Amino acid sequence: MRIDIMTLFPQMCEAVMSESIIGRARNTGKVEINFHQIRDFAINKHNQVDDTPYGGGAGMLMMPQPIYDCFMKICDETQERPHLIYMSPCGKTLNQERVKELSEMENVAILCGRYEGVDQRVIDEIVDEEISIGDYVVTGGEMPAMILADAISRMLPGVLSEPEGFMGESHYSSLLEYPQYTKPPVWHDMEVPPVLASGHHANIKKWQRERAIERTLERRPELLENAELSKKEKQFLEELKNNKAAK
Repeated sequence: MRIDIMTLFPQMCEAVMSESIIGRARNTGKVEINFHQIRDFAINKHNQVDDTPYGGGAGMLMMPQPIYDCFMKICDETQERPHLIYMSPCGKTLNQERVKELSEMENVAILCGRYEGVDQRVIDEIVDEEISIGDYVVTGGEMPAMILADAISRMLPGVLSEPEGFMGESHYSSLLEYPQYTKPPVWHDMEVPPVLASGHHANIKKWQRERAIERTLERRPELLENAELSKKEKQFLEELKNNKAAK
């Protein structure tokens, strides 16, 4: 898979995406991630990529032509039109299901906004979807873009050592992840749950699923609407709800 990130700060993105699991995945060819300096496509001698907004208002807006030309260069390189995402607080909130869908594409491009945003005309012209990482605003689209690229990349074959590396994680199956423990077996008078040291894999799996359901009910109950639960797990969930209501 190829991911292209359009940004005014490619060095910042490169520094982050060259480390750890994603860095190793890039080095071994599991994923290709490229960074494109939008300023290289400026249309004046001052390398200006922003200007004041029509109608007034604070701050500056990124101009459409440099962004468009940058994207056209990516299209030339890939010999096809990548799916273009603009990281924006106005977009739909990112979730794991959308990450899975994006990881199945061959080419994805991500546009990072800066200043007060991007001229709407280039969004209308070339952007396929807008994605938000949450109901808050950060100073630019680079961090959200790297979060998206990281989330997509780790879903690709071979990036994680085992598929279980993401299959049991929060949000993968519309459940939050169960609590986890490591050595020592007792810390500050708190013991690791005995079932986890029992070696009984069926009991361990049952405990993990029940704790995931319990945690999801406590913290993100709306996720349970889409969770795939067995008949026994649905009964367990009803018991939890009844106990909660009785308190």
